[in-house]
Amino acid sequence: MESNPPDGTGPMHVPFGHIVANEKWRGSQLAQGMQGKIKLVFEDGLTPVDFYLSSKSCILYITEAELVAGNGYRKRLVRVRNSNKLQGIVVVEKTQMSEQYFPAVQKFTVLDLGMVLLPVASQMEASCLIIQLVQEQTREPSKNPFLRKKRALVSEPALLRSVQQIPGVGKVKAPLLLQRFPSIQQLSNASLRELEAVVGPAAAQRIHAFFSQPR
Repeated sequence: MESNPPDGTGPMHVPFGHIVANEKWRGSQLAQGMQGKIKLVFEDGLTPVDFYLSSKSCILYITEAELVAGNGYRKRLVRVRNSNKLQGIVVVEKTQMSEQYFPAVQKFTVLDLGMVLLPVASQMEASCLIIQLVQEQTREPSKNPFLRKKRALVSEPALLRSVQQIPGVGKVKAPLLLQRFPSIQQLSNASLRELEAVVGPAAAQRIHAFFSQPR
């Protein structure tokens, strides 16, 4: 396995259809949920990354305990965001205990860093999500229904789910917004009038208010 750069934010050689996992996840419920369904390779020294889905795509996983403990997770996210070699997807355990802390991590991840954020209720749910992300990435373009559509963000299931989490959006409005604003940055810069033309005044107000909050 190709070694990772000292800062842990460079590309990693990931065999086709495999996941390279940080050694700390060995024996976890998350890893157990993936075993038998996809090939896992454990590696030391992957900090700040938890899972590599491909050579340039990775998962940063924030546990319930990390979320409740404070903002320690932020350094990891910033390191990956500042790397021009990796696309990071942030997966967060949104549970009854950590739910009150979720808006803060959502604002920091989506608004401040412009990264994709996906909430999960448990590590078992996360294992299913990660497998799905790998499967989408390893499909041949001709067989991938997302890639056949030439609509920028609809080709990214993870990004679509991230936009669905914005207040006032949901599963119906997210694809409509992404056809008009093909990135988080463009969506965040949209005017109230532009949003209204896509989703109507009520939803537009909520979306605009979300992106206008002090960071």
